[in-house]
Amino acid sequence: MRHTFIFIILIAVSVINAIAQTDYSFDECLGSARPYVEPKGKILVPDTLQYVMVNHVGRHGARYPSSGKNAMLVRDILNKAVKARTITPRGRKLLALTNEVIDLSTGRWGALDTLGKAEQRWLAARMGAAFPKLFEHGRVNAISSYVPRCIMSMYEFTHQLTRQNNRVEIYTSSGRQNNDLMRFFDESKPYKEFEKSSEVHNLISEYADSVIPEGLLAKYTGKSAETENIDETDVFMAIYSVLAGTAAMELSCNIADYISREDFNALWSVFNLRQYLTHSASAISDLPADISKPLLLDLVATTDSFISGADTTPVQLRFGHAETLMPLLALIQIPDCRYTGSDIYQVADNWKDFDIVPMAANFRLVLFKSDSGNYYVRADLNERPVSLYPGAEMYMPWEEARSYLLLRAGQF
Repeated sequence: MRHTFIFIILIAVSVINAIAQTDYSFDECLGSARPYVEPKGKILVPDTLQYVMVNHVGRHGARYPSSGKNAMLVRDILNKAVKARTITPRGRKLLALTNEVIDLSTGRWGALDTLGKAEQRWLAARMGAAFPKLFEHGRVNAISSYVPRCIMSMYEFTHQLTRQNNRVEIYTSSGRQNNDLMRFFDESKPYKEFEKSSEVHNLISEYADSVIPEGLLAKYTGKSAETENIDETDVFMAIYSVLAGTAAMELSCNIADYISREDFNALWSVFNLRQYLTHSASAISDLPADISKPLLLDLVATTDSFISGADTTPVQLRFGHAETLMPLLALIQIPDCRYTGSDIYQVADNWKDFDIVPMAANFRLVLFKSDSGNYYVRADLNERPVSLYPGAEMYMPWEEARSYLLLRAGQF
């Protein structure tokens, strides 16, 4: 509780000092609903190293909204304003968009859409082009969460691999037997209690009250008694979800027609904070990151098995969720994926979901063998090389990286 007290004091001080909001683009403020951005440029590898294995953890591709909860809430609030005859022109426009989202998503809630399928095929095509020798008479092991969009992501990815080389052997597995690796956030009772705790809820509410401009809801509903005594944070997050989710479901939408860039930044920063507090390490708890330790140990174990020859599978694929990747990346301490400062107002500058987990986000360990027979590893986030931790060399001896990863997994 001490950390919560510190955060609340900081919020109060920050309000008094009128802390400036973020100034990201509309596209960036799509947050974790942002479609995947293809990396540019070629990755240069030392001539003395040859790739021998890829160990991949990915998020499903772009999708329809995961459920109708947010859209239904927005529709309900705006319809109340319609009945009260207070709804504004902007509110009517948002209501029309919300109804369109509901109409297009009904029967498809959470389903991978055509963009999401394409994202996975593009990822697979680039992997096949970057590491062609791994797929020449090679073997691929792929697992996924039991959620249909993850299963479909796995099949789209592996199908593309076979289109490029139909001699590859692919073994797939999906279901709740993979929960320990792909949905560990469902398996930990302490974590689920923390996620729903008043500690987390109060921090988010206090922050939202301080950064979301007073009167923003009235820009849609007008001054309606029907919208009084409601949890405005939930309503604002629902509005954000409707707007931010349009790109992923390929619904043409100029967000600037519905909200100003400044206000969209404010809503994004609240959503970003919620994800940060509940799915990453923070000053109030390491628990959201710690529950990903089984997945980190699996990355190490499968790499060890390949090096020892116990398992000759050179490509390991896993398909999960944003909630799978955020904790893992924070646990490892990938640069810009972990922030534990005590100033909650610095989160949006130091931990940005749109860079970490856009749709089809992915993290991989690429194993190399040197001319001298030693093994090295490179970490890639969203197909861009990153250090395993701030200051680490890009290509690390496997034994050194292994020791570090096991330390992060609590094995030393």
